[in-house]
Amino acid sequence: MKNRVEELRKLLGMNQEEFAKAIRVSRQTVSSIETGKYNPSLELAFVISDFFGKSIEEIFIHERGNQNEKK
Repeated sequence: MKNRVEELRKLLGMNQEEFAKAIRVSRQTVSSIETGKYNPSLELAFVISDFFGKSIEEIFIHERGNQNEKK
């Protein structure tokens, strides 16, 4: 799943540490989300979307693969 967390955070002029404190997670969690190594829980996704004032769908982009195609 791709996301726009890094882009939106930088638009606000925040570093990872500041953003992490604002949403009450570690800087490492923010880094992992931004690099796509970690998908946040639904609860954390709502926290992030509320912080940016955007819908979850505007921040997190789910790309459907071939696994959903009928055989």
